[in-house]
Amino acid sequence: MDGDTFFDWLKNVLPLLDDNCVIVMDNASYHSVKSELCPTLAWKKCDIEKWLEEKGETFERPIIKPRLMEIVNRIKPQYNSYVIDEYVKSHGKEVLRLPPYHCELNPIELAWAFVKKHVKMNNTTFKLADKEEERFWEIDFVVDDVLESMGSLVLTITGDTSNSESEEDSF
Repeated sequence: MDGDTFFDWLKNVLPLLDDNCVIVMDNASYHSVKSELCPTLAWKKCDIEKWLEEKGETFERPIIKPRLMEIVNRIKPQYNSYVIDEYVKSHGKEVLRLPPYHCELNPIELAWAFVKKHVKMNNTTFKLADKEEERFWEIDFVVDDVLESMGSLVLTITGDTSNSESEEDSF
């Protein structure tokens, strides 16, 4: 799964949802595609300066990179948004983002826990081979019951049991 595939899927699903619904998102990479990349320390100084100028920020030159990053960190919250959040909001719905490393808050995790509990309570084994063997035993018992209900069968063989062909032809 990647951001583009998820976005295409969301575009198809979003019209099917009720108005004013809340969509719960975890922090999967394909849920968290940024609308705009904000500068980091890995960026070149000239690229950070260019980004700040595009945002209308003024600063005195010469300036060192840590000072540029202070300015970036001050205005970063204005530009730190997700593509999905903006698209969903434009359609009258809201995205609720779960905090990192708290998957227990995700409703799908609660649903999976319920399914796993049900399987654990109603399944004595998790091995497919054991389940198949159990099924074969059940079929065997059914076959035995059918044969018993039919009564005994007696085959009487009389006369010559050899083929009409000679024994030499059979070798």
